[in-house]
Amino acid sequence: MELVRGLHNLRPRHRGHVVSIGNFDGVHMGHQAILARLHDAAARADLPSCVVLFEPQPREFFAGKQAPARLSRLRDKLALLAEAGVDRVLCLAFNERLRELTADAFVQKILCDGLGVQHLQVGDDFRFGCDRAGDFAFLQQTGTQLGFSVENNQTVALGAERVSSTRIRAALDSGDFATAESLLGRPYVIQGRVLHGQKLGRTIGVPTANIQLKRLRAPLHGVYVVSAERGGQRWAGVANIGERPTVQGDGQAHLEVHLLDFAGDLYGQRLSVQFHAKVRDEQKFAGLDALKAAIEQDIAAARAYWQQHPLSRPV
Repeated sequence: MELVRGLHNLRPRHRGHVVSIGNFDGVHMGHQAILARLHDAAARADLPSCVVLFEPQPREFFAGKQAPARLSRLRDKLALLAEAGVDRVLCLAFNERLRELTADAFVQKILCDGLGVQHLQVGDDFRFGCDRAGDFAFLQQTGTQLGFSVENNQTVALGAERVSSTRIRAALDSGDFATAESLLGRPYVIQGRVLHGQKLGRTIGVPTANIQLKRLRAPLHGVYVVSAERGGQRWAGVANIGERPTVQGDGQAHLEVHLLDFAGDLYGQRLSVQFHAKVRDEQKFAGLDALKAAIEQDIAAARAYWQQHPLSRPV
């Protein structure tokens, strides 16, 4: 899959596409159905498929930390789109210049002049352009004038409810990882590189891997039973996602993973952390002794979980 960062990097060879536009946050079962239809339409037209993404996501641009928490970072999203068979991704910087584009200018400049769109797939609730003035009906009318077809992406439902990133966030927030997995079509994981942190955990006998989140907000908050995978190896563990109030954190959410019965150096390595069950909410303790006692209880809870649910090897 080819990634094109910015409209200015499009070349004449990039013209002629079947296109879909959206956030594709989490690349869940609904997105996967859209991508399957996109792939089929591209095959029928004998054209490459293209997904148009925005960074930051529009709601992050407008609302900052008040925007919904991301399910997936851009890197993970691109990997999932590649797995789904997308030929090309155009990633546009969502900034003031893009925000000010009218719906007409967006279609002409990006879809027609930039990508040479022949067929467009969007939801019937899709809105775009300055003040969200463009909608599905506008695209149908404009497509007829400019020579591209427009198709509505049908809603995918699970249990009589629409599959959506919002629904997945709600499942994660309530610790319902089974529902999140059914909506995603895979277990929920956070991937990232292990960085050097404060190294506080090792001073109290509980070393942790500090993993980059690279997002304004995390979709999880608290202590969880987890498993971590790297290069075909998998370990049981317990993790905290939060702002570390007991030790005067930096106000940013961090993912810290303690691997049970593990000895080794993971600095610089990429870990894939899967979440299995919630243990408790994050708390502020009176001091390090109280924090250490709580962590020991968390580890005991994780060990009890893994005794009942033996860890399988990665597929």
